[in-house]
Amino acid sequence: MTRFSFSSTPLDIAALQGSLRDVTCGGFVAFEGWVRNHNEGQRVTQLEYEAFEALAVKEGEQVIAEARARFGIENARCVHRVGTLDLTDVAVWVGVSAPHRDEAFRACRYIIDEVKHRLPIWKKEHYENGDSGWVNCERCAAAAHDHPEHDHAHAHA
Repeated sequence: MTRFSFSSTPLDIAALQGSLRDVTCGGFVAFEGWVRNHNEGQRVTQLEYEAFEALAVKEGEQVIAEARARFGIENARCVHRVGTLDLTDVAVWVGVSAPHRDEAFRACRYIIDEVKHRLPIWKKEHYENGDSGWVNCERCAAAAHDHPEHDHAHAHA
């Protein structure tokens, strides 16, 4: 089973949760990151996500492997959307099943925090006033430097 993946279509949350069902586990925790209608004083109308997918999948799989080893969980998955997302869409989903709830909670938090910090995924916000801007692109320069084959041609806010 692929533990980290991208999707250009809306996520089937019930199917994702079902893929982690395990009779050896008594705890299941999920995190859903939703598109909201505001950020830093701006009214947001939609988002676009783009990623250096080959590198992000490799690193995402590593993050989940680390969580499994560190917290003793049985199963974990993370799916991140790419493309255009509307308000209330799920942008990222993380699910963890474990023998006990504490491990599941801690591993879920670890996975989403590491994915946000380590993976080459970029978000463009579209605002009500017609403007748009890329958000959290500190890693853009590093990714372009380390992987020049990645054509990350967009303006930064």
